[in-house]
Amino acid sequence: MNRYAKVFMLLTIPALLLAGGGENELAQKYFELTGRHTDFVPRLFNFILLVVLLVYLLKEPLKKFLQDRTESIAKQLAEIEAKRQAAKDEKAKALESLEAAKLKANEILDDAKKELSLIKENIKKHAEAEVEALEKVFNDKCEIEQRKVVRETTINILDKNIDTSDIPLDASKIVNIVTKEVA
Repeated sequence: MNRYAKVFMLLTIPALLLAGGGENELAQKYFELTGRHTDFVPRLFNFILLVVLLVYLLKEPLKKFLQDRTESIAKQLAEIEAKRQAAKDEKAKALESLEAAKLKANEILDDAKKELSLIKENIKKHAEAEVEALEKVFNDKCEIEQRKVVRETTINILDKNIDTSDIPLDASKIVNIVTKEVA
């Protein structure tokens, strides 16, 4: 006999015994056999039997359901842990990148400061060279202007003081005249 037939028989036999209502023959026989007026104990026995049978029949599907549920929860936890670990790794990489960027920024600042000092020195050298060149040009222009003034003065003096009649002048006389006017 298979297990379903056993279960069916265990459920139907007590039900058939207690199926009659009121004071019939089966109830009389029950009272005679058991000596009880109520059927609480057999009902309790039937309930316990039903629970045992349900547990027996539903044990495997319930066990499988609970195992599947446990496995799915474990899978979800593993996925969450993997995501958390990936986030930690990403955070660590981001922190490393941040540190590298800070170092690079400091390096750039140092290079910029060095370059600034070199530019300052270069500008200072160019400015000094330009000032020297301007001073030289100024001095040259002053000298040229001085020569020009001397030449113009000499020409003016010679034009004023020398006539065509004075051509036979000797050199010492011309030098004396020029010296007087220049001084």
